Amino acid sequence: MTANPIEKYLAAARRASELDVDVAPAALATADTDGRPSVRIVLLRHVDAGGFVFYTNYGSRKGRELDSNPVAALCQHWPSLEQQIRVEGGVQRVDDVTSDAYFAGRPRESQLGAWASEQSERLDSRETLELRYRDVDARFAGGAVPRPPFWGGYRIVPVKIEFWYGRPGRMHERHLYVLANGAWTARFLYP
Repeated sequence: MTANPIEKYLAAARRASELDVDVAPAALATADTDGRPSVRIVLLRHVDAGGFVFYTNYGSRKGRELDSNPVAALCQHWPSLEQQIRVEGGVQRVDDVTSDAYFAGRPRESQLGAWASEQSERLDSRETLELRYRDVDARFAGGAVPRPPFWGGYRIVPVKIEFWYGRPGRMHERHLYVLANGAWTARFLYP
């Protein structure tokens, strides 16, 4: 049995942060119920022994895909360090208390933007979005902006985590961790 590789991830992220590498951006891949994939960059906002957390509009394309097909893959690439981390697993919404706490700490402009945007829906003009933003700003003028009921967090609960380390001559190192029956096992992969 191997220790939870998320601890290895957290150690790598701390080292990267100390070297002034932004560790938040990650490519998130989802698929619809027909298996058609889509990928986009999200910002990881929390990582712990339970998984990898990001936030979004539940009605967005990724939100709809995650709710109907709750599995995802995540990839972070830190080119200056020649490191990549890949994660695969099931997805679940985080609880309302956690989403509320994260939302409360966001900049006010981002809070208002969450209310104003019908993320992933067709927009007829930039002016429409700006008008919606002004309306939301006026609605919450002088007060706290609550989290919209259609916005919150998702947690990827990993069943596979791979660490890739670039090496000269393309002799890269790949360490794969797989969760089965509640225990992690590790193995090396050819580059």
